[in-house]
Amino acid sequence: MTRRRARRLRHKSWLRLLKQRLIWLWRHEGSHGERARGLAAGVFTGCYPFFGLQIVLGVALASLVRGNHLLAAAGTWISNPLTSLPLYWFNYQVGSWLLGAGPGFPSLDQIKEGALWDLGAAFSSRLLLGSTLVGLISALVVSGLYWLSLRRQVPRSQL
Repeated sequence: MTRRRARRLRHKSWLRLLKQRLIWLWRHEGSHGERARGLAAGVFTGCYPFFGLQIVLGVALASLVRGNHLLAAAGTWISNPLTSLPLYWFNYQVGSWLLGAGPGFPSLDQIKEGALWDLGAAFSSRLLLGSTLVGLISALVVSGLYWLSLRRQVPRSQL
């Protein structure tokens, strides 16, 4: 077997596994409401800049609202290495819009050093307020669309 063909087969098996896992997540047990509440809890906590704690917070919030824990953990993936910086920049802009102009968004050097919270209350209050508002709206939209898609899949005779 050539290297190219072996690589193609590994790629296909990886994609097949990913597809199976996504379908499994989609069909995970629980009522429509439990599944939507779990996803909402995850998306909400995923909008906060608490790296390493988002999944724990999402599952804890899902427990409070009686949502699906697995979907809560998956919902936190809204912030990932590709989306976190644009998401937090947007959250900060929303917070600045609500509270008025504050310190500018930190430079990449400050972000790399992990010195975001050293910028003080003016920065963190804007970021947390923006994260709360963006998280609420995102959670409502995503979970509402998910609930509607789940409801559409069930035959009317079973409702």
